[in-house]
Amino acid sequence: MGPVRPGPRVGSDPTVSHPLIDWNLAERVAVRVGGREPFSTSYHYGGLDPDFERFTAQAEELVGIETGLRSLSGPARGRVTTRAGWIRANISSFQRLLKPMTDRFEGRVGGPMAPAMRRFAGAEVGTLLGWMSTRVLGQYDLLVIEDDNPDDQDIVYYVGPNVLGLEKKHGFPPDEFRLWLALHEVTHRAQFTGIPWMRPHFLSLVQQTMSLSDPDPGRLLHAVGRVTESVRGGRNPLDDGGLAAVFASPEQKAVLDQIGGLMSLLEGHGDVTMDRAGKDHVPSAGRFGAVLRNRRAAARGLSRVLQSLIGIEAKLLQYQAGEEFIETVEEHGGSALIDRAWEQPENLPSMDEIRDPAAWIERVGVRPAA
Repeated sequence: MGPVRPGPRVGSDPTVSHPLIDWNLAERVAVRVGGREPFSTSYHYGGLDPDFERFTAQAEELVGIETGLRSLSGPARGRVTTRAGWIRANISSFQRLLKPMTDRFEGRVGGPMAPAMRRFAGAEVGTLLGWMSTRVLGQYDLLVIEDDNPDDQDIVYYVGPNVLGLEKKHGFPPDEFRLWLALHEVTHRAQFTGIPWMRPHFLSLVQQTMSLSDPDPGRLLHAVGRVTESVRGGRNPLDDGGLAAVFASPEQKAVLDQIGGLMSLLEGHGDVTMDRAGKDHVPSAGRFGAVLRNRRAAARGLSRVLQSLIGIEAKLLQYQAGEEFIETVEEHGGSALIDRAWEQPENLPSMDEIRDPAAWIERVGVRPAA
């Protein structure tokens, strides 16, 4: 395992058209917002690579024992990166995910305002990614397109400066904290690569959302009208999932509800798994979790605004509901009942069922007679 390779700058291929977003500007803005990389020149930084190589492998084994999920894509690859490296990796992932939509919109978004719109979108994306790069500790990067630089996908990233910064600030024991982080991210990889249909199903939901996107300015104005109505009614229009939910069409909201149910299940399952798999190896897990929860809750000013814009607060409530869903289902039927969710996409809970586990149990809990 080694540091992220610089690679080509995003958006540098002149044959690739990105009609909606100026990705080069997004990268420049994000790196600027990400700011100075704390501890990146510290002698402690050199110990991250061997540590995360070891803990990624250990976490994969512990997660496999706890869940029975074993990756069908080979051993997990951990990679320690800087904030700038994380930004570039995520911009590349965004480009892959958004490619169906940008290809479809090519030629439809034009006129004298098009360059300004692309720059504005690039600056917005860059600001959000830059802020997130100062907060994220680890992330599993899903394989999106198999024939597009596969060696730079399906990777578990650890943002070294942020990990070191949090360890130093709170006096965390490094070995415990690094294994704890690895358990969470490796669990997500096991979910996406250990369940054969999970990755294509998730990507199909994302692509459905993209296919329903429409650059029609009238739709944008309609969304702005909904925001105004919410504000007048004393409601926060961002509470249901940030800007994505605000500007989604009714059809997109239906797909976003499926994605929300899936992600709530995966996050709830991930949190439960990391606690159980690390029970005998991470005595400080309770303290780590409390510090990170307080870190999110204590956000103020611009940080709080950005959390609302990208729907973090709404997602945290969903993920808590996901953990409660797992616990309720297991109380009713043990781990065998939860495993029903991994059998086929039709067994996944909706967001309503995440909130009402009894409804999901009633729907899938009893196997039909052979």
